[in-house]
Amino acid sequence: MNTGRWLWWSVKFLAGLFVTVHIYALILFFAPVPGTANMAGRALQGTTLYHTWVPIEQVSPHLIRAVIAAEDTKFCYHSGIDFEAIQDALDERERRGRLRGASTLTQQTAKNVFFWNGGGFARKAGESWMALFVDGFWGKARVMEVYLNVAEWGDGLYGAEAAAYGRFGKPARDLTAFEAARLAAVLPSPNKWRVNPAGPYVRQRTATIQARMNVVQRDGLDTCVLSSN
Repeated sequence: MNTGRWLWWSVKFLAGLFVTVHIYALILFFAPVPGTANMAGRALQGTTLYHTWVPIEQVSPHLIRAVIAAEDTKFCYHSGIDFEAIQDALDERERRGRLRGASTLTQQTAKNVFFWNGGGFARKAGESWMALFVDGFWGKARVMEVYLNVAEWGDGLYGAEAAAYGRFGKPARDLTAFEAARLAAVLPSPNKWRVNPAGPYVRQRTATIQARMNVVQRDGLDTCVLSSN
């Protein structure tokens, strides 16, 4: 196959992939996410998966506030990407030589649903575009609903319902503020940090998140989700 023909088929493939991903995103406005690349990877490793989709009305408001407090306090106010947080992270890299994360909940949702861990710049660019797309099309409440249903909480637990039963023996709607904060505390590294038994770092992070949850509620940083819940 000559170079021109190869390029033509490559363009056709990428265009088809682009359209397919967006059609899938439109379908997910109504339908539960059937699975993710992360789930598939865990299954291939032999991990037993636990995943039960629940509507956001069946998730404790405490958990919604906890993930906003822990992961993205500007969730209700950005368009899927927090450009100010990205600039702050870049400035910190110049000052300290390290790059901290600046992904929003929407970007994490886009990565979980449409992409995979790793992949470098190409994946990050695609994740950012899909974050903008789903934020505009799905709306905040749906983004949060999807996030809470596909997030990994370790040990094959995916989604708030599985995590609530697996860690506390109760449905997600009955989580207390403390339990919600404890679940949110391990989200950055759920297979490394434990909910039960929790180590010193997770206990300290739980207390910090609980304090931030009060600020989230006081300042209405959750209204884009809970006002329609």
